Amino acid sequence: MSPRRTTTTAVLAGFLLSACTTVGAREQEGGRELLVFAAASLTEAFREIGAEFERQNKGVTVLLNFGPSDGLSTQILEGAPADVFASASDRWVDEIEANGPGVQSRTDFARNSLAVIVPADNPARISSITDLGARGVKLVLAAPEVPVGEYSRRALGKAGVLEPAEANVVSNEQDVKGVVQKVMLGEADAGIVYVTDETPGVAPAVALIDIPEHLNVAVTYPIAVVGDTDESDLASRFVDFVLSEGQAVLRRFGFLPPI
Repeated sequence: MSPRRTTTTAVLAGFLLSACTTVGAREQEGGRELLVFAAASLTEAFREIGAEFERQNKGVTVLLNFGPSDGLSTQILEGAPADVFASASDRWVDEIEANGPGVQSRTDFARNSLAVIVPADNPARISSITDLGARGVKLVLAAPEVPVGEYSRRALGKAGVLEPAEANVVSNEQDVKGVVQKVMLGEADAGIVYVTDETPGVAPAVALIDIPEHLNVAVTYPIAVVGDTDESDLASRFVDFVLSEGQAVLRRFGFLPPI
């Protein structure tokens, strides 16, 4: 076993990971583990994709680390032993390619777009993205360095309300799930999220308001095999799975196919 793999357990203890099956079972069966770092907006879809990949590959455990793409990129740059990186922005794959372990391969696998999210009762009577600049609106966004935070500000700029909307921001969240949570709890009148974030678990508590195409942002998700992986073949098989059978799962969660 390589030094990189022998330190995996210690390194992963510092990160929030979700295993599709238990580490104990993996060790008992002498199987293989695949470490997949994925953007927070992919949480529900990739949990299902990871579980199905395990079912079809006996002895393989998929460990999923979800978070903001910029944070995941930083973890990889600092030595976290990722095998696959699925990002909500090309920028952060570019970063590990230029300044980190590099990538063995990369390809686009999904697309997304933005929507305004409000509590189900919509107390501020928000009806469009331009309303987010109205005086007194409590707005929550992802932080500017997070992909959805960057995209949100781009859309607000297109709508001509970036400056007043920024003045309304009551919280900058570390990922899109934080934006959803703040709106669900009624701590904000509105936020901007991906259209795929209205999952069954949150749908009863929130409502989405469409952002017109000319004001929206086309979001493309790249997936890469990380350059220093010890599991090149397994990582490539997982990427192929995402590009094939995984597409049906992604569609079900609202993602669009890559162009």
